[in-house]
Amino acid sequence: MRIAMMGAGGIGGYIGARLAEAGGDVSFIARGAHLEAMRQGGLRIHSDTGNIFLPTVSASASPADIGPVDLVIFAVKLYDGEKAAAALGPLIARNTRVVTLQNGIDSIELLRRHVRDDKVIGGATYLSGFIGRPGEVVHAGGLQQILVGGHREPLIHELQALCDRAVGLELKPVVDIDSVLWEKFVTLAAFSGATSLMRSGIGPILSDTEARIFVEQLRDEGMAVAAAAGHPMAEGFEERVITRWTAFPPHVKSSMANDLERGKPIEVAWLSGRMHELGMKLSIATPGHTAVFRALHLHAAGAAA
Repeated sequence: MRIAMMGAGGIGGYIGARLAEAGGDVSFIARGAHLEAMRQGGLRIHSDTGNIFLPTVSASASPADIGPVDLVIFAVKLYDGEKAAAALGPLIARNTRVVTLQNGIDSIELLRRHVRDDKVIGGATYLSGFIGRPGEVVHAGGLQQILVGGHREPLIHELQALCDRAVGLELKPVVDIDSVLWEKFVTLAAFSGATSLMRSGIGPILSDTEARIFVEQLRDEGMAVAAAAGHPMAEGFEERVITRWTAFPPHVKSSMANDLERGKPIEVAWLSGRMHELGMKLSIATPGHTAVFRALHLHAAGAAA
């Protein structure tokens, strides 16, 4: 099975490196200084689960250099999604499948504008990571499970077997991927919004009375939006969210918070901004998510210094 990682950042770099370490035939599509560092010095992963150094990796800015593959794992940032999806053509053969691990709830629809419907498989992960410096990915923690649709696809079971051989990865095919995506959307929008707006790791937020009220408000607003959209959270969701958040080391922030600190583009329009938009459409009040979106909108639009 040939695998192309569309995106080699915190998620794509970490998962791709783990799969390559386990013997997978993995190529990375990356860009800029990160790509050049990978070409010249390989890829390093720093992780409490175990560090990795891949001295030689297959990496390119152009999918045409890689050619058709069996599986594309689509892990680019949401603001790069449309452009990256439009570039997938050279990777796609008759039996290729594309698994998206993007945040939010819009990635499957985005990909289907560029790739045939039956090739696209939704997925979600609570892994957290970021590029520490070019050629180096820092795995920040989080639950190691990757949830994907396509439970009847032989390719997904082949990927599951590869993940079983890998360190720090667990792949689980599921029947109802839409519910998984909405649950992650509600969870991540709250986590990203709180850690970005408060410039804090999740530990201090959960330990402080006022801060915890705010992150739980973001969670509850997301639950109300999801229910109004026809995707109510299953029983016990509130406890599962706390379990996911406390699985991170206390200092861990969302990738959006890390990007904000580094002056990079952020995904707020697809997270709290999407909650704000859906809340207006469905007549659900989202004062917390609206505040996050409006407070970070200038930076996201490039107007902040």
